[in-house]
Parts: sequence; structure tokens; C-alpha cells
Amino acid sequence: MGWVRSFRARRFLILNDGSCFQNLQVIVDFERFDEALLRKIQFHACVAVQGQLVESQGKDQEVELLAENIELLGACPADEYPLQPKRMTMEFLREHAHFRMRTLTLNAVFRMRHGLAYAIHKYFHDNGFYYLHTPIITANDAEGAGEMFHVTTLDLACVPKTEDGQVDWKQDFFERPTNLTVSGQLEAEIGALALGKVYTFGPTFRAENSNTTRHLAEFWMIEPEMAFYDIHDNQDLAEDFVKYLISFALKHYPDELTFLDQRLRNEEQHLPKDKRRPMGLIEMLEFVLAHDFVRITYTEAIERLRRSKPFKKGRFQFEPQWGADLQAEHERYLVEKEFKKPVIVRDYPQQIKAFYMRQNDDDQTVAAMDVLFPYIGEVIGGSQREERHERLQQRIQAMGIPEKELWWYLELRRFGGCPHSGFGLGFERMVQFITGMGNIRDVIPFPRTPGNAEF
Repeated sequence: MGWVRSFRARRFLILNDGSCFQNLQVIVDFERFDEALLRKIQFHACVAVQGQLVESQGKDQEVELLAENIELLGACPADEYPLQPKRMTMEFLREHAHFRMRTLTLNAVFRMRHGLAYAIHKYFHDNGFYYLHTPIITANDAEGAGEMFHVTTLDLACVPKTEDGQVDWKQDFFERPTNLTVSGQLEAEIGALALGKVYTFGPTFRAENSNTTRHLAEFWMIEPEMAFYDIHDNQDLAEDFVKYLISFALKHYPDELTFLDQRLRNEEQHLPKDKRRPMGLIEMLEFVLAHDFVRITYTEAIERLRRSKPFKKGRFQFEPQWGADLQAEHERYLVEKEFKKPVIVRDYPQQIKAFYMRQNDDDQTVAAMDVLFPYIGEVIGGSQREERHERLQQRIQAMGIPEKELWWYLELRRFGGCPHSGFGLGFERMVQFITGMGNIRDVIPFPRTPGNAEF
């Protein structure tokens, strides 16, 4: 049983049942079957075939099925069906997300997504981590950005107010303002300071009004937290982890990667040579595995950017200057032009980083790190956490964060605290890198973006 990929000359019926990327060729003797039935077997119709499995006479498959009986399980009228057996744009397929997994490209992508999700759990289990389920509904804003989706049971057409005109949160379900989480990190630190090494893997949400190819409102994050790890241990783990995922994909999904590799080559044929990727998809993945990641400080990154030809020729849209965050164009230059391999940048200015990052001895930078990959920029962001109670308290006060909201986080430092570190890997960005897809919306089954909550 399966869906029709093609039915050539009313003789070669190509089926796929979803169990693997490869198809099964069915040989149909049209004289044995009703012509009306055969006319209904169109692109993406669903059929059941009984017959004899024999060694194939063709070169593209080892076996084929000689059809003895065919049953139409689900017709698919070609004149009404949105998809057609020809090239379709990713934009068009997003508008028909209920069908797009049936295409070869998205079929390969979502197989890979499944495999990488499995590999993540396997890696951490094999390395002594415990899987921790952190809250999806939270009162904390771990990043301090404020771009969060609110969770409430209040009637928005008639919001209850206090005497001074403020929202009366006591009448809400949790009796306080709550949101969908942007990170499970703070809660994961609780686990790390009891179980040693933990990780989270779940959905996170950011209400950022961004329509770029790199942003989603709903996305999945992997966030390990490790007791007794400093920033250098953190970098080691991050590099080993992503290399494991790439190695797993190359080993277990060769058919999908071969298809995606060829697809990428076909997509870039019409581009000028200077706009094409210097390496094919598989070649690039193998290259990443073969080389150690470059490790530099933020200060060195800024110096290299300011010495670069693009900066001197005014080609950067944003000026690289100490104290400002690195832009995507800066990250990609470092990875794709300066070093030509993944880069880990550490020790960022504290004014552009979150309150929980450990302050370095220079009192200007914090022990933060970003892992930068070709074509997509940052895939991992992390840090050594500030374990010193007084320093953390001072930082919270300096950033104007109410201490009462983080009383428990401060108590982790007062009672048995220790040096610890962690990072977050954006799952979709990792899938995007390994599959070579150009838009992050095409590596998650049902993308949530501004103005779009279809399906």
C-alpha cells in the first residue's frame, strides 16, 4: 500500500508508503486491469497492490512488484489537486502545508528532522545526561527581551481591573502574569545543581515581529546544563555535540542527503558563481567533521572584522564596533571568508548579554559563547553561569530586574552553588544547516510566523 509518485506509460507504477525514502516500482500489465481503474491512478492517489516480488530488470532498483491485483484506496483527481508532478516553489508549498510532506524535498527534510531528534536524545543519554521537562508556561523571561506571548484565561473583552486601574491578575488562572517560555534554561539549572548534567528539548516561543528566513515564533530548543563545567568545557561539549549530529545524519540518512545535495546543486545553477556555495552539501558536512572549530574572543572578532576588505570597502551594512552585537553578516564573514570553518566566539561585552552570565575578571566582558556555522550564522548560544551570589545579585539590580521574581534562582547560589555552564541549540537551525534548506520555515512541519497560524 502506498501513494503514487508516478505512473509512466500506464505500465510503471512508482509507489512510496512513507516507511523509507526509496520507492517501489510496480509493473502493471494494463491488459489485465480495467481501464477505468487505471485512469483513476493519478499523482498522489493511494493504492493497494498485490503481486509477486521479483528481481528487477531495471538498473534503479533491486526488486520490483509484478501486479496481480490493484485496489484504489483513495483517489486524487489531478484537475483539483493543488500539487503537481513538477517543480513547485517553497512559498507555494507553505500555503499547502497539509500536502507538502508528500513532496520529495519535504519528505527528506522531515525524515532528517526525526533522525536528528532521536540522535539528540541518544547523545545525551550516552553521555550521562538526564532529560528534564521544563515548564512551557512560566512567569520568567530568561532572556530579558520581553518579546513573549502572554497566557491568560481572562476575558480580553472585559479585563478585570484593580482600584488603581491595573489588570487584576488575582482573577487570572495563575493569579499572576504568565507567558509561553522563551527558554527552559533557568529551570534546567535547578536540575543541574542536583543531577549534575541535564538537558531540555522542547518548544519555545518568541513574539518577535520578524519575517526573515531565520526566525520563527514557535521553535524547538535543546538546552543542556552541566554542573562543574567552565566556559572551555562548554565549548568542548558544544563542538562534540554538533559533530555527533552531523555524523549521525551522514551515517543513517545517506539517501536523503544525496537527494538534498543534488537539489541544492540544481537550485544554485542559475546563480552567479560568486553566489554559489563553495562546497556541496555532503562535502560541507564532511568538512565540518574533519576540522576543529576555530575559537576566538569577541574582541579578536571585532578586530578581524575591522581589518577585513568588506569593512574597508564599505560592504558591511552594519559597522562592527566593540560593544555592539555581531550581525549575521559579520558572523558569516568570519565563518565563510576569514576562517572557512565553524567558529566559536566567546567573552562578549556584558552590556549586550543576559544577567545570568558569569562576569569575567576584566569587569567588561562575560563568559558567553556563540557557535557560528556557514550560511546560517549562530546555531548555539551559551555561557558559564554566574555562580557567585553577590555578583549575580548586583547584576540583577543593575539591570532593573525585580529580585522577588528570581528569589529561587538566587537561592541556588546561596545554598550549595557551584560553577556550571550550559547552552542552547536552535533545533530548526541545525536541521536547516544539515539539509541545506534556505528558509527555516521549511524545516518545521507547521511554521508559526507573524500573521500565520494556519494548519
